[in-house]
Amino acid sequence: MIDLDVRPTDALVVVDPQNDFCPGGALAVAGGDEIMAGIATLADRFALVVITQDWHPRTHTSFASNHPGGVPFGTAEMPYGNQVLWPDHCVQATAGADFHPALKSAVDRAHLILRKGYNPGVDSYSAFYENDRRTATGLAGYLRDKKVDRCIFVGLAYDFCVAYSALDAVREGFAASIAKNLTRAIAMPAGEGRTTVDEAERQFGEAGVVVI
Repeated sequence: MIDLDVRPTDALVVVDPQNDFCPGGALAVAGGDEIMAGIATLADRFALVVITQDWHPRTHTSFASNHPGGVPFGTAEMPYGNQVLWPDHCVQATAGADFHPALKSAVDRAHLILRKGYNPGVDSYSAFYENDRRTATGLAGYLRDKKVDRCIFVGLAYDFCVAYSALDAVREGFAASIAKNLTRAIAMPAGEGRTTVDEAERQFGEAGVVVI
């Protein structure tokens, strides 16, 4: 059980709890399935639950398969900057894009399911912005209308979509916390012996994101 004082003005934001990000999926995060039951239990404590869903067309430019010579986990330069190239994952209307079955109770009571990454030309790690860092998803306005002042983040992956979402929550004026034991990380190399986890946590410290 997470030691968390849940307030009426909190929102639980469950990031991309999908089959393709769990063991056996196209872009599996080690241990991704282990957190799903705990997230479902935690969701029962919140008045407002938001779940994000990666929802890519097969032509998505973040897929290595759509770049001649592209290699999964390599990079490519996009109009909006450097982009990691991923294996094809969370393709619209496939089993891989579905939510993990252990999360059914949370999905059933979610107030908002936010699909992201459906623009074929721009990836979307964050729940708040596409990777061009300009195109908003509309989540910030929704949360303000619901009188939310703090977002609690769980889900996949800690050092990518969870991290980008938490940092953007702060950017949009919300307090942000991450329940770390209900996330799992990819932990890719980030240079000088550091990983993407190290880089994310450096940014959390600078931005004021609280890691529980």
